Amino acid sequence: MTNKKSNILPIVVMFLLFFMIAFVTNFAGSMGVIVKTQFGASNAMAQLGTLANFIAYAVMGVPAGIILKRKGYKFTSLLAVSVGFVGVGVQWLSGYAESFGVYVLGAFIAGFSMCLLNIVVNPMLNTLGGGGKRGNQLIQFGGSCNSIGGTLAPIILGYLIGGSAAAAQVGDAAPAMLAAMLIFLLAFVIISLTKIPEPHIETAEQRAAAKANKDQYSPLSFRHFVLGAIAIFFYVGVEVGIPNTANLYMSNNPAVGPAIAGTVVGLYWLMMMFGRLIGGAVGGKVSSKAMLVAVSSLAIVMLLCVMFFPEAWVVTFKGIELPVSMILMFLCGLMTSVMWGAIFNLAAEGLGKYTPAASGIFMALVCGGGILPFFQNLLADHSNYLISYIVPIAGLLYILFYALVGSKNVNKNIPTE
Repeated sequence: MTNKKSNILPIVVMFLLFFMIAFVTNFAGSMGVIVKTQFGASNAMAQLGTLANFIAYAVMGVPAGIILKRKGYKFTSLLAVSVGFVGVGVQWLSGYAESFGVYVLGAFIAGFSMCLLNIVVNPMLNTLGGGGKRGNQLIQFGGSCNSIGGTLAPIILGYLIGGSAAAAQVGDAAPAMLAAMLIFLLAFVIISLTKIPEPHIETAEQRAAAKANKDQYSPLSFRHFVLGAIAIFFYVGVEVGIPNTANLYMSNNPAVGPAIAGTVVGLYWLMMMFGRLIGGAVGGKVSSKAMLVAVSSLAIVMLLCVMFFPEAWVVTFKGIELPVSMILMFLCGLMTSVMWGAIFNLAAEGLGKYTPAASGIFMALVCGGGILPFFQNLLADHSNYLISYIVPIAGLLYILFYALVGSKNVNKNIPTE
């Protein structure tokens, strides 16, 4: 059992890292407004930072799990914050180097950090809390910090850019980047000085035994898991593509501008936090399948309205004309908020001993959060922002198919104990 009082400071650091996962990830999407201006990027090219950030998950998803098993919590978390410091630092330097390639490289490096942090912070926080109900409670608090980070990233960057995207520069984002680097540095120092229990490090003997007793099955032997993993790929692309494209659309609208756009996009992530709270409250009464059918159907209807509502339909608030379609956009956050949990529950149903390996595959397919927004904005370059929402609608149609048909376990003959 860990000493709870001595762990207060590292627990606070874990909360900060939960915050940083969402902050740095959403920061990449918001930076699209800046790189369009400073580097003359198209809408699709402006998403390369997000693409690089999420592609790192595909590259690092499985290796990160191996590092955690072999090296433990402390080594993995120190590696994660070190890589995060470097990744954000390279993005900061890209403004001085006047290099779009340097910026994308920094986003890619930061993506490695986010993948490592996603894998290590949950079990490490649980261990620092002593496990059980206390550990679970801390993880829930950590999830709240994550939502706050995701909400604040576009708001802060929007106000750092100001009222017009016409002169946006990477240097505008420097205060937020330097603050992120300081948090990573502080986390490194505190984790280095903290004694962290390592109950799950895999020994050489355990690796040899696992190799000798290699299973003929894997999570990929289950059809409903394979289809669920594809659903996760589409889900993360939908979750990220909706606000990222809206941010570009509104920021380049002189009647709205980056500051207001960032606030509206922040509301999307805030709606996701509220949606998760609602989902947690009703989750014991509604099946994952019913929940996923309902929210994916509603999201499809809302995005169709986003596409086809006339742009002249606006709501005026304190002299600011906000398109009605963008109000529907941020309300979509309520729909997307519960999709990850519902898809995971359906895909992991009946996997038994294969569940941990399934989690690693899920982490790799988070890369959809970079790939779908790239193609959505490629379509925006050749048509317009609102028509590009056909891409997340297509992803949602697949998720609806998965909920209705693909989630059924047809491989119950495979032993899972």
